[in-house]
Amino acid sequence: MSELARKLSTTVGQVLRGKDDAIELAIVTLFAGGHLLIEDNPGVGKTLLARSLAKALDLPFQRVQCTADLLPADIVGGQVYNPRSGELTFRPGPVFTSVLLADELNRTPPRTQSALLECMAERSVTVDRHTHALPEPFFVVATQNPISAAGTYPLPENQLDRFLLRIRLGYPEPEHEIDVVAQEDGHRLAADVRAVATRDDLLATRRQVDAVRCDRELAAFVVELANRTRQHGDLLLGVSTRGAQALHRACRARALVHGRDYVVPDDVRALLVPAFGHRMHLRGGADVEAVLHEILATTPLPE
Repeated sequence: MSELARKLSTTVGQVLRGKDDAIELAIVTLFAGGHLLIEDNPGVGKTLLARSLAKALDLPFQRVQCTADLLPADIVGGQVYNPRSGELTFRPGPVFTSVLLADELNRTPPRTQSALLECMAERSVTVDRHTHALPEPFFVVATQNPISAAGTYPLPENQLDRFLLRIRLGYPEPEHEIDVVAQEDGHRLAADVRAVATRDDLLATRRQVDAVRCDRELAAFVVELANRTRQHGDLLLGVSTRGAQALHRACRARALVHGRDYVVPDDVRALLVPAFGHRMHLRGGADVEAVLHEILATTPLPE
């Protein structure tokens, strides 16, 4: 594991016990310059993961609690009248940060959800025909509850496609859950996390991801996997070209996390479900993981 990934994993792992795989996927997303969707039940550590990563990198952090009455201006900001000058001035919203936690994103209406589209894709906000650049890095961690449908607005395909990976945390193993139950409040632990790296370290790591080699044969393998989702009988909607790009980018980031400067087929196998699963629209009764594992098993690996 790379030195920065090891430091982050160890630091966040002290707060989020027994979730090494989920922490690694979050670090992969961060190194790749993408955004993360965490879909899981309440109380399993979704907020802790985002806060701990921000603290470990000494990055500005903002949390938005998404509700049915949340407006786009509550996220991106808006024009405010200044009675002294008689002019309108732009007041930045919480999106002007480095790590943004959009908690329960599917509880806010589509109009407000769409306010994040430009932010996530172009790292900018346009208000009253003026474009404002967001800080660099800019990392969105969104959460949603997969069980309760009351009062929710399912994320549309174009919104889901903006997330590099979707992960689940799940409940910890009993030995880890005992530690969690016995320890002090997790948010207090997250507040005490010390920075182990800086913004510049992260940006330098992202440049290293750009230099990771992915052979053309492996890139073709990624494209073939995406094509097979578009042709599968259990799918109404397959993976987009952006989805194939996301898997390719995530594989390069995972290679760097594991201390390699080249991608191997195991990177594709490990990231297929997190990168493709939320981008597919299934027919009734189909299981996304089963479909993807079937596609992976029947697609010849490149030599």
